[in-house]
Amino acid sequence: MGKSNGYRVEPFGSSRQMVAAASAVNHEQNTIHLMTEVDITEPRRLIADYRARTGERLSLTAYIVTCLARTLAEFPRFNSFRRGNRLIVLDDVTINVLFERQIDGETVPEAVGIQAANRKHFRQIHEALRAIQQRPSQHLGSATGMGWIRFIPSFLLRTFVRLASRSITMQKRFAVVAVTAVGMFGAGALWLVPLTSATVTVAVGSIVKRPAFIDNDLMEREYLCLTLSFNHDIIDGAPAARFTARFAELLASGDEIEHKFAPSGAKQKRPQET
Repeated sequence: MGKSNGYRVEPFGSSRQMVAAASAVNHEQNTIHLMTEVDITEPRRLIADYRARTGERLSLTAYIVTCLARTLAEFPRFNSFRRGNRLIVLDDVTINVLFERQIDGETVPEAVGIQAANRKHFRQIHEALRAIQQRPSQHLGSATGMGWIRFIPSFLLRTFVRLASRSITMQKRFAVVAVTAVGMFGAGALWLVPLTSATVTVAVGSIVKRPAFIDNDLMEREYLCLTLSFNHDIIDGAPAARFTARFAELLASGDEIEHKFAPSGAKQKRPQET
């Protein structure tokens, strides 16, 4: 690192070069965005109750991934990607989850695919995400066994990203559906607008508390800010809206947590908003 004349020069590492290449390619996709809020008071209550009983903190991100996998199973066309004039529809649902990692002194996103998420229950996805979080950060691709990526010359990175986006093998491994939850820790109401090449991307924003009338009573509820982004070449606005509505319904229900973790007799009637 050199320093002179009031500034310093730092290396632009391989991790950032990969992010820059992916971002440049992502700009080429026609993307539509839907921004919404989901009442997650019930799943948050179930998570808090389970932690009070056991001391274990369940992953809200894992719950979101589980509900997304259930929604994709009902909307199979959303689990697809374009390859020229053909649409490749994948049988299994793999969901790409972005993690922030410290690699070579830089904070970079690293994508890890949760394989066959449609055939996993909440506990399995929770444990998979926790295992990934506990892996040591070594170098780009270390979390996925693709450390060789860092040896690709910078001038070939965009070509690699484009080829990978058309590869059935790569898409089955790293998914056409993505979740990023980095905005969950923001203050106030916060929505993210992701730059993405996925067919479906769920960008998780912040959680805000707001009053709402429930059965004519004013109650404090917790709302999750969400942005759902869709590849407009494959998905039109009306199907995207129906997908979002179903996903929001599953998220708000808390059923994926309740069926696995609630004690016997603990099921509560969910209030209906008026």
